[in-house]
This record gives sequence, structure tokens and C-alpha cells, in this order.
Amino acid sequence: MSISNANRRPRRLRRTAAIRHLVSENSLSVDDLLCPVFVTETGAKSGPEPIGSLPGQYRYSIADLAGRARNLQELGIRGMMLFPVNDPARKNARGSYAVDPKGLAARAIDTVKSAAPDLLVFADVALDPYTDHGHDGIINDKGYVLNDETVEALVAQSLVLARAGSDFVCPSDMMDGRIGAIRSALDREGYIDVGILSYAAKYASAFYGPFRDAVGQKIRGLDKSTYQLPPASRRQALIEADLDINEGADILMVKPGGPYLDIVRDLRNHVELPIAVYQVSGEYAMIKAAAQNGWLDERSIVMESMTSFKRAGADIIASYFAEDIARYLNS
Repeated sequence: MSISNANRRPRRLRRTAAIRHLVSENSLSVDDLLCPVFVTETGAKSGPEPIGSLPGQYRYSIADLAGRARNLQELGIRGMMLFPVNDPARKNARGSYAVDPKGLAARAIDTVKSAAPDLLVFADVALDPYTDHGHDGIINDKGYVLNDETVEALVAQSLVLARAGSDFVCPSDMMDGRIGAIRSALDREGYIDVGILSYAAKYASAFYGPFRDAVGQKIRGLDKSTYQLPPASRRQALIEADLDINEGADILMVKPGGPYLDIVRDLRNHVELPIAVYQVSGEYAMIKAAAQNGWLDERSIVMESMTSFKRAGADIIASYFAEDIARYLNS
């Protein structure tokens, strides 16, 4: 039986692996990857401390962090995203420990840059790891996050991280005007080469639960919807991106990743800056759980998710699978 338009057979370009690779529209490289890493004040005496809700992920002490950094550098991964797990005794309502020049984050940056000089450090800028109430900023007596007071604190935190040697500061708080204020302060203090990766489109998502476990945030049910983006919104992400670009951002981040591929594509069509995407803790945990139950093949689903980020337009992917992906690609 003949078929119409038989001269057009798209399957010819799928016939062999060689052909499929030759005509591939998108490709994934180790160069695209950032690896999130949690660092704690002490860590378990027997080595890195496992994180129950993130199977295969650990909290690293300062002593263990150097080896972790060297391992990532040897795999060809370009950058580490550092997240401090602070002692609860150091937390207060204003997140004061965030500006301690000898604090955990500053010491971690120094450790990484000494152990693996070619590994880029992306340092988180937000107050939630430092506040006893768990919000990303300073709150008033009604629990509302105060924008301008928080921006002042974020500027001071960014300067501490820049002085410690961070290559990029990464404001993840979603306060209005913080990119411009941080850029001005960095330039004024002589840190003109320190970049800003802005969480331009960070959504008030339910996918962050395991991350909060990882950083030791015991408070449940925090409502961050007055400053993070509503999941139903697309246009607000474009507004945020334009503001951050005009204020001096170097890279724009979309977070979470998989549920927000439309936002990645919207930004790719809208801006010229590099676009990063964060495959967050909840996405990682779901894949791990399904794989452990034999419902999905982990390697296949991980690589498919990475390809979807690239297809949507991401240039940079932060993922807890980064080390695994690097091994897959290198092999």
C-alpha cells in the first residue's frame, strides 16, 4: 500500500544513532552544569552527612568540602552553588550572621577556591538560611517581609561573599531593586568582575521541601507568596527579567525547572543574556523515589530532563544530578 507524500519520510533522519546525533537540534555538555552543595559547620564525624529527603546528597563539613570541590573540578563541572547549613543558635530575626566575614559561607568559599581554583563559586544571597523565622528577608511585627530593609542586608551579604572570593553572587530573594543595589555596591567597592546570577523568575513553589530539610529549616508552611512569583503567572516573569537586566544582572535564573519550561522559553525568546534553570530538590527527589521503586530508569529520565531544559532554551543547568550527568557524559 502506498502512502501520500512518500518523498517526505522524516524517519530517514532517525534511522541510526549517528544520523540522530548529526542532526540533533540540542546537545548537553558538562560545561552546562552547576552542582548545588550544602556545607555545614561541623558535619558528621564519619564524613559527609546524608540528607534523608535527597537520597545521594550530603551535607559537607568545611573539612570535607575541599575534596568535594576537587572532585567536581576533575569531572569538568564548571561551578558549585554553595548553600550554608547554619547553626540554629546563630539565627535571629534579622539574619545577622549573613554578614559575618568569618561566617560559614565565607569560609566555605575560601576553602573551595583554595582547593579547586578553576571551579566557579556561585554564592547564594538571601536571608532564609540565617533567620529564625525562615523568610528570605527582614519581617515586621505582622510577618510581612520588608523590601528596602532587606535589600540593605542583601547588599552587605553580597559584599561579604565577594570579599571571600565568590565568582558570582546569586540573589534568590525576589526583593524589588536588589540587583541594582548589589551591582552598585560591588562596583563601588572594586568588585567589578564579580558577576550577578539573578533568580529573576523564582516561583512560590511546593517543590522546595527537600531543600528546606537540607538546610535545616524546621519551620513548615511558610507562605512566601508576597515576594516569590505566583505559579499561575507568565507575564510577571518577563517584567522581573527586564528589571534585573536593566539593573545589571549577568545571568537570569528560572526556578523551579521542569514545571516551568514555558518560562524558560519565554525568557529565551525575550532576552539575550544567558538563561540558567534550577532542577530543584523536589524534582530530584521525585525522580529518585520513582527510580528506587523501579518505576523509572534513572539515567534515562535524568538525561531526558536535561535535554528538555536545553530544548526550552537554557544555557546553564543547576542540578543535584550534576555529578552523575558528568559521569554519564564523560563515559
